Parts: sequence; C-alpha cells; structure tokens
Amino acid sequence: MKSRKALVAGNWKMNADIVSNEHLFTSLRSGLERTSMAHVEIVVCPPFPYLGQAIAWLSDTGVAVGAQNVSASPNGALTGEVSAAMIADLGCAWVIVGHSERRTLCGESDADVAAKVAAALGQGLNVIACVGESLAEREQGHTEAVLTRQVDAFAAAIAGPGGERLVVAYEPVWAIGTGRSASSEMAQDTHRFIRARLARHGAEAADKARILYGGSVKPSNASSLFSMPDIDGGLIGGASLVADDFLNICQAAAAA
Repeated sequence: MKSRKALVAGNWKMNADIVSNEHLFTSLRSGLERTSMAHVEIVVCPPFPYLGQAIAWLSDTGVAVGAQNVSASPNGALTGEVSAAMIADLGCAWVIVGHSERRTLCGESDADVAAKVAAALGQGLNVIACVGESLAEREQGHTEAVLTRQVDAFAAAIAGPGGERLVVAYEPVWAIGTGRSASSEMAQDTHRFIRARLARHGAEAADKARILYGGSVKPSNASSLFSMPDIDGGLIGGASLVADDFLNICQAAAAA
C-alpha cells in the first residue's frame, strides 16, 4: 500500500442535467454503500449549475464536490467568472485548474494557471492543477520541456502555505477522450519526471504530493496504471458519468 492516499476525481465537463444527475447520484450512493472505499478519496466535479445539487446528494457519503474552473480574481466586474471564495462558500472542497481544454480553447497561459492555483489555495480549496503535452509535442520529443514549463509555473506553491492541498494531474492531451491511453510504464516515467520537478521546490513536499493520471482511464486499465509507484489515482472524464465504471476505477485506486 502506498503512503499517499489514492485520489479519484470525476470531471463531468459540460455534461449533465438535473434528472440524469439524480440517477447517477443514486447509483453512486448505492455502490458506495456496498463497497468500502476507505483507502481512496473521491471527488466529483459537475458543471457550475449542478454543484449545489451534487453537494446535497453526496454530503453524507464522504464524496467531495469540486468545481471545474475558478477565477484568479477575488471579485469585480468580471461577468461570467466565479471566484474561489464563492466556490468555497457554496461548500465545495476542490477545484480543477488548467485543464487542457481551458488552456487550448480558452487560451489560458501558464501564468493564468499559476494565479488560479494561488487564488484557490488562498481560500482553503484543494486544487487539481493539470499539465500535459499534445501529440505533436510528444512526437517531437518535447514532452519534458512542456511539462517543465507548465509545472514550474506553479510548483513553488507545493512548499508554501496550503501546499499539501495541491494535487497535480498529468493528462496527455492526445489521450483525452480519444480512447488512447499511455502505457502504465510510459505514464509512470512521466509522473516520476513531474515529481522530480516538484522536488526542486521542496523534496519532502514533492514526495507527499499526489500526482494523478488523466488520459482515458477506464476500468480495464485502471489497476495497471494505479499500481505504478508515482501514480496516485486518476482524473476521470467520460467514465465518471457511468456509475459502475467510476466505482470500479475507485476500487482499483483503493486496492493500489
């Protein structure tokens, strides 16, 4: 058993409605009642409109709720933005920052991601900070250069106030939603590299930091991935919308 407690977070992305959410929550609650998840921390991250619903349905299950994004600003004339204080006030414990879709589709820079990490940690939230390379960057041999730039932008926070609440998620962009996944050994090599980058800012903190894998994790590959020494769980996309799949992935993480 690893010293770091496994973590599985479900990123629903822009998928949900009130009725289907209730079916999913009912199935999750039923599955959790049948199976011990003592060795894994579980988080679900629905779209903003359904955070309150998720908290109401899951607050007594031990499953935490997180948001998918946060503003770096505390308040102001920023139509459509949501601050870390608002997310915490609602009762969320977690937030995802710097997902590749935010970086690619919304133009978020490494500096933007670092500012969001700081804002969220400053409000007592747990943060999942995402990093990862595109297929072209991997094929050109630039994976480590890309990860160095992305991780170093926020890595200093790992040894600062609240640094124990910072989780890194490695999500190879070429494996997100494509059905492709890095081999367990390939993922482990990259996770080891990320931990080494974190260690430059605090070796003890880096050793305790959890690093998740986030590229098309499924029940069929979860056990193999989570058995790797530097992979501490997963950031799960599509499979988090299917209760049985998500619970099976959580069980694989607990067993690792």
